[in-house]
Amino acid sequence: MDMKRLVGKNFARLRQEKGLTQEQVEERSGFSQQYLSGLERGYRNPTVVTLYELAQALETTPVEFLKPVSMA
Repeated sequence: MDMKRLVGKNFARLRQEKGLTQEQVEERSGFSQQYLSGLERGYRNPTVVTLYELAQALETTPVEFLKPVSMA
């Protein structure tokens, strides 16, 4: 799996685990809902700073976006 897809899948999982919509993350982070949607679909290539800011919005660490996705 490429890194953009991995980050997107992990971002979507973390957001859903927190019970947040993309719009709620938009309010917390300042990133547009369109950007967040593209990120989740693996179309965006976020910077380290972007990962840090999104992690802050989700109350997690940037490392969580890079963890391997289980195949189960």
